Amino acid sequence: MRRTSFAHMDCSIARSLEVVGGWWTLLILRDAFAGPVRFEELQRDLGIARTVLTERLQRLVDHGVLERKQYCQHPPRFEYHLSEKGHDLYPVIVGLMRWGDKWAAGEGGPPVVLTHTACGGEGHPVLACRHCGREVGPPDMVAAPNGPRFGTNGTRRVS
Repeated sequence: MRRTSFAHMDCSIARSLEVVGGWWTLLILRDAFAGPVRFEELQRDLGIARTVLTERLQRLVDHGVLERKQYCQHPPRFEYHLSEKGHDLYPVIVGLMRWGDKWAAGEGGPPVVLTHTACGGEGHPVLACRHCGREVGPPDMVAAPNGPRFGTNGTRRVS
């Protein structure tokens, strides 16, 4: 079954889903944040079909999220490294993890805890204003018009 393409939509979220919206893509990226990943490791760890994994990895390479680097000549074998574009997905992965920890964790609680390497404290990333540094949420933000979907009435609330 072919999924709908969002590439034509004037929406950054929809266009992002074109790259990272596949069923397995975020789990592949989750593993890539731990360091370079190899096809065989991903296939074994995720239990994903080889054909699906091949397609997802190629899509991430084509979009510049992962970089493919050969580590063995005979037979040719490759590792996948996060690019700068891939590293910029860290807040997305952590945000989804944080949401899952709150709303979808099992009885044992979150399966993983993020620890800040500099101080050893538990990490709780937050969205903050770039100008003043204060934490922000939906009531604190408005979307400024920058495209046809906003019309002529100025801003719209993000919530």
